[in-house]
Amino acid sequence: METRRLGSDGPEISVVGFGSWAVGGPYKFGWGPTDDEESIAAILHALDAGINWIDTAAIYGLGHSEEVVGRALRRRQSGDDILVFTKCGGFFKPELGKVVYDLRPESIAMECEASLGRLNLEAIDLYQIHWPDNSTGTEIEDSWAAMNNLVKEGKVRWIGVSNFDTGLLDRCEALHHVTSLQPPLSLAKPQAREDVIPWAMDHGSGVLTYSSMASGLLTGKYDHQHFANLPPDDWRRNSAAYQEPELTRIFNLVECIRPLAAALKTTLPELAVAWTLAVPGVTAAIVGARSPGQVDGWIGAASLPLDSSMLEELERCIDTHRPSEH
Repeated sequence: METRRLGSDGPEISVVGFGSWAVGGPYKFGWGPTDDEESIAAILHALDAGINWIDTAAIYGLGHSEEVVGRALRRRQSGDDILVFTKCGGFFKPELGKVVYDLRPESIAMECEASLGRLNLEAIDLYQIHWPDNSTGTEIEDSWAAMNNLVKEGKVRWIGVSNFDTGLLDRCEALHHVTSLQPPLSLAKPQAREDVIPWAMDHGSGVLTYSSMASGLLTGKYDHQHFANLPPDDWRRNSAAYQEPELTRIFNLVECIRPLAAALKTTLPELAVAWTLAVPGVTAAIVGARSPGQVDGWIGAASLPLDSSMLEELERCIDTHRPSEH
């Protein structure tokens, strides 16, 4: 499988990585029922196919995703060639009924220890701030210094951020290099091409995109009825991102790209992921799965070339079905 370096000083990583949000199982921001053994089989299948990194987070399943990843890695004969990326900052507070983001230095240190334990690791390869702080008022400079301290202590090898804008990225970079950033990027949501990805190219930071398939809605497996029948504990049912008219816009976009996938004799998931990999400045794409079969549905994106004419056709679909506010 093709690999690319993560920024100017990061590791060599496969162009697709295994995303483990969904394997965290049902909770307020979960994806409905999961089977841990099937999730582990999916992870191992992805690693056997040449993927060399897994992305997870403490908030996924309230720690359960990290536990599943740790269990999967213990089943590998040689696990030291597999990189593990995780994230800190998010807590679900039952008394508030919502997730809050706490980036106080002491909280980051505590979360790191907890993640190391769940993952059964001595060091985290890439530790990322999941979202900006929205509850404690902590200055990002203090949070970023705490992240760098974990590198100095040998508990973390590289540090990155997720869901940051260019203003926050500038403030972090002024203190310590941002190895990577993780923005959403898909045919349905291409906005990262306009701001944070150019920032990364200018500063030597890697880019790990997420939601390449718009949380599964670009796979071609969904229509309005299927979406309405999602399990009650599937977060997409109540997400503001997937309400009308946005839902119809995405389904119309799927119909625009469907014949393009057929022309390439590939799947819609593979085409959606391959497009993100063709965006200048993107290092790799995080793609989720809960079964080995789901991995097989998109793994081919890693070796799917898109010529200029196909990229132009995809751009036409993006322009035709662009959100009205952009």
